[in-house]
Amino acid sequence: MSIHRPSVSILLPMYNAGRWIAACLNSIRRQELESWECLLIDDGSTDDTLARAWEFHRRDARFRVLRQDRLGIVAALDHGLRAAEAPLIARMDADDLMAPSRLRLQRDRMMKDDDLSLLGTHVRFFPRDRLRDGNRRYEAWLNTLESDADIRAQAYIECPIAHPTWMARRRVLNMLRWRETSWAEDYDLLLRLLQAGHRAAVLPRPLHAWRLSDNRTSQVDERYALSAFQHCRAHYLASGPLAASTDYVLWGFGSTGRHLFQALKPHGRRPRWIVDVHPGRMGQRIHGATVIPHHTLSHIERLPIIVSVAGRTPRRRIRNALNAMGFAEGIDFWFAA
Repeated sequence: MSIHRPSVSILLPMYNAGRWIAACLNSIRRQELESWECLLIDDGSTDDTLARAWEFHRRDARFRVLRQDRLGIVAALDHGLRAAEAPLIARMDADDLMAPSRLRLQRDRMMKDDDLSLLGTHVRFFPRDRLRDGNRRYEAWLNTLESDADIRAQAYIECPIAHPTWMARRRVLNMLRWRETSWAEDYDLLLRLLQAGHRAAVLPRPLHAWRLSDNRTSQVDERYALSAFQHCRAHYLASGPLAASTDYVLWGFGSTGRHLFQALKPHGRRPRWIVDVHPGRMGQRIHGATVIPHHTLSHIERLPIIVSVAGRTPRRRIRNALNAMGFAEGIDFWFAA
C-alpha cells in the first residue's frame, strides 16, 4: 500500500507493446499532476514489454507491474481495477501518448463536479500520414462533443468518448465494471453507464494522441467490427428508448437504416412507419411498415422515432425538422447510425 494515496490510478493493459511502451510511459512521467499511480497489466506478452515495464518501475515506483496469462483486455482492466488505490480511474493504451496537462485537467474537473461519473478528452490521431477518410470523420465527430447532452444525443451513432481518454470514479466502475460481450467493452460500459443515469462529459481539448496502427485491438478483433457495433446499438435501443414499445418509426431505409432494422428484429422491435423522401415510395409497405413523408409525423400515433441516416449534415436537417414539429431529442426521437 502506498504511503501517500494517489489521486488517480491509471489502468494500462499491455500486450506485445515493446515497440511503443517507453514513449507511452514517458508521457505519463511528464504529467503535471504528480499524485498518480500507473498499473501496468501485462496480458501475457511474448516480446520485451514486461522487461521494459519493470525498468520503469525500478526508476519510478508509481509504475506498478501486474501480470496475467493471455486473458484479454476485459480481464486486464478488471485486474487493474481491483488493485487500484485511487478514487479516480484513468485509462491509457500502451501505444498512445497523453499531453502533460491531461491528468491534472481531468482530475480538477472531476473534483469540481461531484455528479460527473465519466470524463473524456478530445483526441488527435497520429501519425497523420496514416489518416484515412474514416479516421478523419471519426476524429472530427469526437471533437465536436463536450456536454452530457451532446454525448446522450450521439450515443447510438458511435462510441462518443474515446476509451483511452476516460477518467471515471472508481465507485461507479466497481458497480458497472467492464464485461465480456460480443461487442466492444467500452461501448457496452458507456451505454450501461448512461442508461443507469450517470453523467458523462468531454474536455474540449485534444489531450490524447491516439496512435493509428494495423495491430490495434480495434482493428483485428471481431468485437470491434461494424456489425458488432450495430448489434450493440440494437441491444441498448431495445432496452432503452424502445423498452416500452415494440413498434417504432424508422426514419431512413438506406443502407444504414436497413442494417439497424435487421439488428432490431431479434429484439422483437419492428417499425410501424418508415419515413422516406423518395416520392415514388410513399404509401408502399416495406416489411409490413408503411412509407410516409416526414410532415405526416405530427398526425399519426406518437411512437419512438429512430433516425438512421449517415452524415452530420442530414442529421442536423432532420433534427431541425423534428424540433419544428414539436418532437424532443432524447424523449421522442434518437439518432442511431
